[in-house]
Amino acid sequence: MDYKLKKDEKLCHRTSVQTLFGEGKSLMAFPLRAAYRLRPRGEHPVQFLISIPKKRVRKAVGRVTLRRRVREAYRLNRRELLQQPLEQTGWGVDIAFVYLDSNLAPYSVINEKVISLLTRIAQAAADQQPPADNKPAK
Repeated sequence: MDYKLKKDEKLCHRTSVQTLFGEGKSLMAFPLRAAYRLRPRGEHPVQFLISIPKKRVRKAVGRVTLRRRVREAYRLNRRELLQQPLEQTGWGVDIAFVYLDSNLAPYSVINEKVISLLTRIAQAAADQQPPADNKPAK
């Protein structure tokens, strides 16, 4: 099983991020909030970003630590919980994880919350009608 996080899995484009936060849906599992947007499956089935606001966690070392914990939890759990169900439904998804607490949560808590969010997103994708077979407009 491939556990690598590749560059093309990161959500980088400004328009994609604006569309995600503008049109997407949101789920909460404190201390994380996940904004997600289902889209027809394209070249990249799943893309994600992680946001640790400076307003919440003032020190850079704390933001980096939290970003690493969230990324590791996502990396280890994305295959079973998200990518395999999405392959069956034909949807792709953009996800943004936003950290909400001002205290640094341990990895075990973050891992549990990421698992909860990913299963709920996969369930939402399974409940949607399959996308049309036409290619998405660029």
